[in-house]
Amino acid sequence: MNIGYNFKNEKLISTALSHSSYANEHKNEGIECNERLEFLGDAILGFVVGEYIYKKFSMWPEGKLTKLRASVVCETMLSKKGRELGINKELKLGKGEEHTGGRERNSIIADAVESVIGAIYLDGGIEPVKKFILDLLKSEIEEISSTVHILDAKTTLQEILQRDSQEPIEYRIIGESGPAHYKSFSIEVCHRGKILGRGQGHSKKEAEQKAAMEAINALKGNCSLN
Repeated sequence: MNIGYNFKNEKLISTALSHSSYANEHKNEGIECNERLEFLGDAILGFVVGEYIYKKFSMWPEGKLTKLRASVVCETMLSKKGRELGINKELKLGKGEEHTGGRERNSIIADAVESVIGAIYLDGGIEPVKKFILDLLKSEIEEISSTVHILDAKTTLQEILQRDSQEPIEYRIIGESGPAHYKSFSIEVCHRGKILGRGQGHSKKEAEQKAAMEAINALKGNCSLN
């Protein structure tokens, strides 16, 4: 595991990596689970990302900032980053959780990332934890911010099409790929039997929004939607 921070108090990082299932199996040893650190880390993560995007995107309205933050601090993103750091490999799990695939469960990895954030804050204060969070997520913020305008594309496409037609819009899955914990979906959007756009994402919602945005861009070049 390489998180780029050296703990003065090693007990904090040990606790951050201790799942409740492990703590329950080692009650007599005084092992504490990472749930309290997760609570703290969640709050710190939201604050640091919120402050960063508030300053960086000074002209954005509150709603747009909220959507960007939610996209960055979601379970899918945090579990992805946890795997990149190798946190999943260092998790301390109970035997049952280990046998049922807990080490690769997105929710457990994401919670551990937040626990590590809480541990770094308690050990070193706000500056080291800010550096950890922004080193981890800054590139993702940049990437997501460039496409955050597509988050309401489905609503926009519906409004455009309903000017001339009351026929339904259909979103169809045309492909799935990747491992179960990080699937990729391909979706096409159709109207009146015609394919208007396609999109790909790590959730059906994301793929639908990208398909809708492609459809909007294609329709802009047409003189008529009929």
